[in-house]
Amino acid sequence: MILRLLVFLAASVVGVLLLRHWMASKQYVFDQEDISKLAKQYAGQDHEQAFLKVVVELRKRYPGHILPDEDLQWVFVNAGGWMGSMCLLHASLTEYLLLFGTAVDTGGHSGRYWAEISDTVISGTFRQWKEGTTKSEIYYPGDTIVHGVGEATSVQWSAGTWMVEYGRGFIPSTLGFALADTVFSTQDFVTMFYILRVYAKALLLEAGTMLTEAGLF
Repeated sequence: MILRLLVFLAASVVGVLLLRHWMASKQYVFDQEDISKLAKQYAGQDHEQAFLKVVVELRKRYPGHILPDEDLQWVFVNAGGWMGSMCLLHASLTEYLLLFGTAVDTGGHSGRYWAEISDTVISGTFRQWKEGTTKSEIYYPGDTIVHGVGEATSVQWSAGTWMVEYGRGFIPSTLGFALADTVFSTQDFVTMFYILRVYAKALLLEAGTMLTEAGLF
């Protein structure tokens, strides 16, 4: 029993090290600063119009990596005690790009991820209270907030806050937090189905694009 446990722990450590090396050395599709600069161009505008412009520009810059219009869907997200809505644009094992926000005041726990997440505010206000501090900060349209790997904060969005979000890291590790409230609280399994379905579509799109670029498809 002890030997099996040691073997399992050793294999887990090796797996984590290999995964970290792969993520540190691989070439990514998106650049966080590029996404932030693009979103800032439309900060302060009507969020629906701003999002339309962002999607059009992303398709020009990253052809084959953004989901088509027929697969774009606003889906509720319940996590950490807060409730928001997201529209996934891109997802792979190591990156995701989405539109996010809320039409009502909401807040809770940010989650602690094996990924770095950045949000650029288009409209509304976002308040963040970082772990280990006694004061919070408020962010406004045009501001970008970076949530580092392993960090945890208290988060609060005012009604009408909408943002462009980019994540980089081991993306499947974020799904546990994103779906926990659905499984153990709301039991809104229709929403969970929507989330998993659009993530699967994004993975298939990315796989197809990679094969095409490699000349294999």
